[in-house]
Amino acid sequence: HAVHQGWQPLEYKMNMKVNKVCCECLVHTCRRKKELKARTVWLGHPEKCEEKYPKNAIKNQKYNIVTFVPGVLYQQFKFFLNLYFLVVACSQFVPSLKIGYLYTYWAPLGFVLAVTMVREAVDEVRRCRRDKEMNSQLYSKLTVRGDHSMTHPDDIIPYTQIPADMIFLRTSEKTGSCFIRTDQLDGETDWKLRITVACTQRLPALGDLFSISAYVYAQKPQLDIHSFEGNFTREDCDPPIHESLSIENTLWASTVVASGTVIGVVIYTGKEMRSVLNTSQSKNKVGLLDLELNRLTKALFLAQVVLSVVMVALQGFLGPWFRNLFRFVVLFSYIIPISLRVNLDMGKSAYGWMIMKDENIPGTVVRTSTIPEELGRLAYLLTDKTGTLTQNEMVFKRLHLGTVSYGMDTMDEIQSHIIHSTPSRKPQPPAPKVRKSVSSRIHEAVKAIALCHNVTPVYESRVNGASAEPEGTEADQDFSDDNRTYQASSPDEVALVRWTESVGLTLVNRDLMSLQLKTPAGHILTYYILQIFPFTSESKRMGIIVREEATGDITFYMKGADVAMASIVQYNDWLEEECGNMAREGLRTLVVAKKSLTEEQYQDFESRYNQAKLSIHDRALKVAAAVESLEREMELLCLTGVEDQLQADVRPTLELLRNAGIKIWMLTGDKLETATCIAKSSHLVSRNQDIHVFKPVSNRGEAHLELNAFRRKHDCALVISGDSLEVCLRYYEHEFVELACQCPAVVCCRCSPTQKAQIVRLLQQHTDNRTCAIGDGGNDVSMIQAADCGIGIEGKEGKQASLAADFSITQFKHIGRLLMVHGRNSYKRSAALGQFVMHRGMIISTMQAVFSSIFYFASVPLYQGFLMVGYATIYTMFPVFSLVLDQDVKPEMALLYPELYKDLTKGRSLSFKTFLIWVLISIYQGGILMYGALVLFDQEFVHVVAISFTALILTELLMVALTVRTWHWLMVVAELFSLGCYLASLAFLNEYFDLSFITTRVFLWKVCVITLVSCLPLYIIKYLKRKFSPPSYSKLSS
Repeated sequence: HAVHQGWQPLEYKMNMKVNKVCCECLVHTCRRKKELKARTVWLGHPEKCEEKYPKNAIKNQKYNIVTFVPGVLYQQFKFFLNLYFLVVACSQFVPSLKIGYLYTYWAPLGFVLAVTMVREAVDEVRRCRRDKEMNSQLYSKLTVRGDHSMTHPDDIIPYTQIPADMIFLRTSEKTGSCFIRTDQLDGETDWKLRITVACTQRLPALGDLFSISAYVYAQKPQLDIHSFEGNFTREDCDPPIHESLSIENTLWASTVVASGTVIGVVIYTGKEMRSVLNTSQSKNKVGLLDLELNRLTKALFLAQVVLSVVMVALQGFLGPWFRNLFRFVVLFSYIIPISLRVNLDMGKSAYGWMIMKDENIPGTVVRTSTIPEELGRLAYLLTDKTGTLTQNEMVFKRLHLGTVSYGMDTMDEIQSHIIHSTPSRKPQPPAPKVRKSVSSRIHEAVKAIALCHNVTPVYESRVNGASAEPEGTEADQDFSDDNRTYQASSPDEVALVRWTESVGLTLVNRDLMSLQLKTPAGHILTYYILQIFPFTSESKRMGIIVREEATGDITFYMKGADVAMASIVQYNDWLEEECGNMAREGLRTLVVAKKSLTEEQYQDFESRYNQAKLSIHDRALKVAAAVESLEREMELLCLTGVEDQLQADVRPTLELLRNAGIKIWMLTGDKLETATCIAKSSHLVSRNQDIHVFKPVSNRGEAHLELNAFRRKHDCALVISGDSLEVCLRYYEHEFVELACQCPAVVCCRCSPTQKAQIVRLLQQHTDNRTCAIGDGGNDVSMIQAADCGIGIEGKEGKQASLAADFSITQFKHIGRLLMVHGRNSYKRSAALGQFVMHRGMIISTMQAVFSSIFYFASVPLYQGFLMVGYATIYTMFPVFSLVLDQDVKPEMALLYPELYKDLTKGRSLSFKTFLIWVLISIYQGGILMYGALVLFDQEFVHVVAISFTALILTELLMVALTVRTWHWLMVVAELFSLGCYLASLAFLNEYFDLSFITTRVFLWKVCVITLVSCLPLYIIKYLKRKFSPPSYSKLSS
């Protein structure tokens, strides 16, 4: 049920285990030119709303009932080929232009259209069903009566996905905040903290939301999902309450609430929602091969018109020459074969079926059956990082204390140290500065890791019982290990806390004021949180000041990136070197440090810090300065290394693609350090390559300097952030793309979904090469739809990407086989098939031309009615179509020598050169067949038709055999079947053939001679070419 704008607040009971339903929001096809405006939304008073806002429904369909037929016909006749046939077929209704029977022209055309219509209709119905499923989800709505009236007479579905963009008013959590998952929006799987509007959270009861007079002012809808500006105003109290609203108070649609219940007021719906504004309109993708064939058919059309003009000119432009010209055009219309589209479309379906049936890449789905050949022509692969190259599962790998380093295999030693060194309860006098024992240093380090973070332990029983008895006291909760899960905004932190649990120090409870740790002996240690300094991308570090309940000691713990921490900790000689070592292994490093504070030091700091927080001007700077007064001479405790595990076989797959000449660009929403780390560990950037990190630029001058600095470097990978990229593209688009395309690898971090799509479009415009995008989350949909070929992975981030993609795979490693084997075969086969079908048309047109020129340029057809239809269908269709089973290289070979793929991108299998060779072959063969039949025939016209047609069929069958590179048993069957069909049909075609003549020996030897003369030279040429300049693949297979 659509939720109307500015309506009553909505309430959702959130159920953790409801599966995420993927929604695929595409902007409506016909965008009304309506301007997006800022709005004021009154709580619980929809009648105060003057504006009309869009309905909250999703629409992915391309057509509706009315536009379906015209739409599909337009898509078909947009191609020159089909339009041409329509004109030729229509001309047959004019008596003076009529040549032969109507069905010879209309039957093939009708068949092509019927096949296309059915295919489109099936796709449409599927889309419609998906939309219906998304739009029929129910939500509960709060009304003035105070009860929960249903938006629908059915019942409330407890549902976790937010249906529209809202401002967060109330929550059942005591803290006044909740966690949401935003993976469908920005691809990050960590949980984000959202805070309620303080004024509405303080209200004693739910119903009071209607008794206050309050409104929300929201800025106009925009693309940026990471920012929001608005105000909340309550008028009916004295003085009025004003609260500023930021991104922390919003709940965007397509995010999922992970804890508690939320109540919010809707501010944007339908196509004004952030998630919808960030998805681009999907386009009908047309393969490069289809465009090339379209160009060739135009060339053929020109040839056909020229030929007709020549014929009429040789006649001497006598009589109604214009009508004769048109008759010739129709006669030669076989130069452009209508069966080309049918054959290619059936071929595409066959390739799709082969891809889905391939046991080496199980679970692969072909969603767009029109572009399998694109897989064989790719020059750029744009990939997402999280969930595509990595599994997004962090594992703690290494702890380094300066003198000792512990890896995965020595964690049990740490555990034994922790068990033995549980600290005593009485405060110890400060020891003299002697080097501490390893045991105490390990204990200090583990304790610091267990305390310095933003992780909250959550217990399953508590989540489910939240509504039943929220007053459950802390004491009677079981802190048992089996139902504890950790929540945090960063997966790295969860990995660290899980590790401290595994070595014996467990985080069992956390609220805004305190932390509780459980020792191996079962004691609970309580620490009061005095201050928290959260992690920001500028500071690159986070800190916490805690007071231990038992001893009263105050300690300041801090952890952060090595660049930020190196200047803060006391002098040492190992930190930089060890950080470098860990980074080379692809580990994410964090430096952990501490500082003990006396009561006086802390009080002094607190007063300065609070004063800084209240200042109006330069607040951020003053707060940072206050904290920095503490960040001096801290004691370095340890260095931790966490690994983001790569997907299976990512390294060999990237290696394979690189050797195939495909340039790989990684576009990710993640941080620069993380992205660089993964680029190294996945060997996207090879070991010996330099990495050039593009410095942050904000204006034209800086961008100019940075680009010049980058231009001086050779063969090095580029790492650039989304903001800098935006600036470079604004001022130096062409120069930047040119430089970036020379890089072996490019990493773009902090990319928004729209930016990803923009990069794809840039590559398409500037390089004319084919691009492929691969991703697994909702934030990759725009990029997948913009690319020439989009591949989606069914990942942890939901199915949204795999539904929007042209090809859906289950694992990243399958892409190697998909491109090297299936892409190669589809392209090679379609190229051979297309050219052969054209040859089949050209050869018969050559014969027609020779025939007409000998018989005084009469526009009379050589072969009538069924002979023509039979020639294009039953006599030659199966052998020609069996070319889709042909392969030049075995799959194992194609995967072993990916360099073979490089040849394909040059597009040499189908070019004007290869096409001209086929034209010459057709002219030679057509001429030989016709002249041969005329030279050898016995004064009677009937026999010319019989001899030349039989020789023509035999020639075609032999030519298929000549084209084939690897025989398949079905090909042999097709050849024999076609020959059998022809011989059998001779008995029935008495109107064309004289049976008594066909059975004579004279007929047989004449046919054999003509066929030999037309085919033998080609066989000899092919053999010599194979011997003296073999193609690269034949060198391998021999």
